[in-house]
Amino acid sequence: MPVGIKELMAEAEAQVRSVTPAEAADLLADEGTVFVDIRDVRELQRDGLVQGARHAPRGMLEFWIDPESPYHKPYFAEDKTFVFYCASGWRSLLATQVAQRMGLKCASLRGGFTAWREAALPIETRD
Repeated sequence: MPVGIKELMAEAEAQVRSVTPAEAADLLADEGTVFVDIRDVRELQRDGLVQGARHAPRGMLEFWIDPESPYHKPYFAEDKTFVFYCASGWRSLLATQVAQRMGLKCASLRGGFTAWREAALPIETRD
């Protein structure tokens, strides 16, 4: 395999900003920041999500970001900073790299939702 996950993750880590759960928690009240959960909907239903977060499934992210896409979500066109997260921070690190390439101001939540929950930070549930 010419490039494996270790190389992809190292490249993304070098290119994107990552924030700790404590740093991210300080951004919760910032109206200029949007938290984006990229996990599968079953993960959200089972575990909850960061309070006030939007959901954008990883498989649709690029399509939701691109204003030329028929699947575009207008909140991605707002002048905001997007904090992406998944369960452990791996998927969101790669998602943040792509979103950054597509022109968004963004960061990845280091340790993902697992670290957020372990820090006892605000979580909400959805049906």
